[in-house]
Amino acid sequence: MQWARVVGTATATMKHASMQGQKLLVVQPLQVDEATPDGEPLLAVDTVGAGTGEDVLITSDGRFTQEWLGSKQTPVRWSAIGIRD
Repeated sequence: MQWARVVGTATATMKHASMQGQKLLVVQPLQVDEATPDGEPLLAVDTVGAGTGEDVLITSDGRFTQEWLGSKQTPVRWSAIGIRD
């Protein structure tokens, strides 16, 4: 798990069936200081209702994502699973 900042959303005209109706976030992973960008932005499925500018906890846990989306065949890697208060 890693902290990331939501920098926007993404729209896809075609998605894998497991992603239908899911909101996609563009998130910038953060380094340990929780302020410095760490690598390139990523796409994450929003499971918590996050918005632009919020810090979220992201995970690449495949089992959680498969259960959330109801598909063992989903291509999704990253999910936002928490919002910083």
